[in-house]
Amino acid sequence: MLPIRALVADDEPLARARLMRLLGQFPDIEVVADCANGGEAIAAMREQKPDIAFLDIQMPDMDGFDVLDSLPAAHHPQVVFVTAHSEHAVRAFEARAVDYLLKPVSGERLRQAVERVRQRAPQNQAALPGDGESGLRSYPARIAVPVGLRIQLVPVDEIDFVSAHANYVELHLGARTLVLRATMTQLEARLDPTRFLRVHRSRMVRLDGIVDVETSASGQFLLRLKSGTRVASGRSYHPRLRVALGLVAGE
Repeated sequence: MLPIRALVADDEPLARARLMRLLGQFPDIEVVADCANGGEAIAAMREQKPDIAFLDIQMPDMDGFDVLDSLPAAHHPQVVFVTAHSEHAVRAFEARAVDYLLKPVSGERLRQAVERVRQRAPQNQAALPGDGESGLRSYPARIAVPVGLRIQLVPVDEIDFVSAHANYVELHLGARTLVLRATMTQLEARLDPTRFLRVHRSRMVRLDGIVDVETSASGQFLLRLKSGTRVASGRSYHPRLRVALGLVAGE
């Protein structure tokens, strides 16, 4: 399989070096350019044509959005925005960003972003079954879960939320809980991202199962599901959650 060619652009040398070091742990990611400003990023994108660009939003000469606007849409790579501020999240996802990382970037959040990039990589998309001529990925309507000597086929519509525990996950379906040997990242890649959203490093919810959202004293979002269960979100996941639920800043 061909490596995924990556570009890193950040005007802060330490932040750029840290991100490149973290990316070095992924054998299928090849950093083909590291840039200190928007102008360098544009030139490198035109020359190197990377598959993915990790763009700092705030740079002295132009921001990450300006970098994208300077290139023809047909030549845009996948983009993961990296920033110290969460207020740009809505605009980032309107720009069809793969992910939105808050500094300082943790290894776990970067791993999640890389997994999203892998799923959208051209070589993976071409090999996905069920794509047909449309080139769009299809997602399973049911998940196979071993239960004793049987394999139960669980409709994804019945999954309220998922919680992770070491090397397995629990599927919560109303009053029932089923155990599946898989990581959260592996299961997340199998589920339709327009229907399921990771809201915590160890929790994922079905979006149309959310009834309302509360804000706790600690600043967490508490998501009340149709089943009556409340699921707490993690702070680093708030930008994606706001976009997915149509929440405006300050809510």
